[in-house]
Amino acid sequence: MDDRQLSLESRLLQLRDEIKALEKSDADPATLKATLRRLCDERSRLEDELINLVVSPDNDTRAGARDGLREGLLAAVQALAETMRQTSERKAAEAKPAKQEGLLARAFSWVTQRSWASWGTCLLLVYFLLVAMSALGSGFEGLFGGPERAKEFFETYAGNPFVGLVAGLLVTAIIQSSSVTTSVIVGLCVGGLPITVAIPMIMGANIGTSVTNTLVSLGHIGHRREFRRAFAAATIHDFFNITAVCLFLPTEMAFGWLEKLSGAISGVLYGSAGFNMDSINFVAAATKPVEGLLYGLFMKIPGTTMANVIYVIFGLVVIFAAILLLGQLLRLLFTGRAERVFRTAVGKNPVAAIGSGFAITALVQSSSTTTSLIVPLAGAGLMKLKQAFPFTLGANIGTCVTALLAALAFTGNGAQFGLQIALVHLLFNTCGVILIYGLPPLRRIPLVCASSLAKLAADCRPMAIVYIVGVFFLLPIVCLCVYSWLR
Repeated sequence: MDDRQLSLESRLLQLRDEIKALEKSDADPATLKATLRRLCDERSRLEDELINLVVSPDNDTRAGARDGLREGLLAAVQALAETMRQTSERKAAEAKPAKQEGLLARAFSWVTQRSWASWGTCLLLVYFLLVAMSALGSGFEGLFGGPERAKEFFETYAGNPFVGLVAGLLVTAIIQSSSVTTSVIVGLCVGGLPITVAIPMIMGANIGTSVTNTLVSLGHIGHRREFRRAFAAATIHDFFNITAVCLFLPTEMAFGWLEKLSGAISGVLYGSAGFNMDSINFVAAATKPVEGLLYGLFMKIPGTTMANVIYVIFGLVVIFAAILLLGQLLRLLFTGRAERVFRTAVGKNPVAAIGSGFAITALVQSSSTTTSLIVPLAGAGLMKLKQAFPFTLGANIGTCVTALLAALAFTGNGAQFGLQIALVHLLFNTCGVILIYGLPPLRRIPLVCASSLAKLAADCRPMAIVYIVGVFFLLPIVCLCVYSWLR
């Protein structure tokens, strides 16, 4: 009798799986209904036989347990049957002639049905994203004063290493470019700012630069799973830089190893010919004309402050719209051969990923731009967090090129100090990559922190806004206000 009961229960479980499999079937509604009816008939017959067995006088001692199992199985199968009925009705409804689609929906459908149009639209959306990011930076620069105001700001808060760190973070978050911030710091060092004071500012700029791709990840906030993946890929940049600062700032304050090593190297390199990166900055050359035209149009709005606020909002709206459409197109494009090529170039080999991130960032002169472009890939599920991590690290090293070349362009008595602080930036990021990514226990810290924060933000979306505003703006402002009050 026990063997028969087990056989019946096993078959009921198989029926449950078969009914569940029907939900994913592409068969026509009539075939689905016929199959479901056959399975339900068999289920009813087996249920009757199982009931007769479990209520048999010879099996009273186990009747309660068997009855509980039977009820659970029946409930599960009935729930699946109801789901299958709804699926069948939905498939039947989809088979009916669709209603007339809107113009945008028809245009998107036309694009996705043609590979060349999809790739062209994808490139156009990337261009709009770059223009919008440039607009965001110009809007913030107009609101808060740009590099000149940043120079005054740094000179005001240059006395304390921790305050210098916070000042570098805040200025970079506002300007939306660590390249601009580090170039300003290079100029300050040429003008006489001590290297010891400038080093914490460089470290703060490294943290502040990651705010841009974190803002970009908000474009996925409407879809929980996408947002979780995108937010994790964005914030891993934050946590890597925070980890590096926690490791290197105390050791630098204690031993001055970055200052000493960069001083030795700058002594060898001092006197190199100047070079201007603007000659090969094709991204700026491509986006500035359009962004400049848009900025001129928005500046016609009465009130400079209001015009800049509206311009920032415009940049955010375009970023979110571009990310939303780009994510949908990438899912269609990065399948099959394209996905395999991408994963071979970036996903499987960490060294290749670091090299790719470095090369692209060195050309576009912005780690924010490079890391922001992988956020849609991560959100669409085409790049895992462990794959995005080394690419981000490469971008972190690549962003040092701008300050380094800017330092080489200086001449005069203070030029060597400008080159030295640029080398500090390069050594800080390079040593951070070698140490943190090279040691598995340290490598797990950014991964675990980014994954945990992304899960929390996906479960409670406002937490993402709280994190961005709190870490990049509110906390630095509070620290600087307290320092000013105590000074």
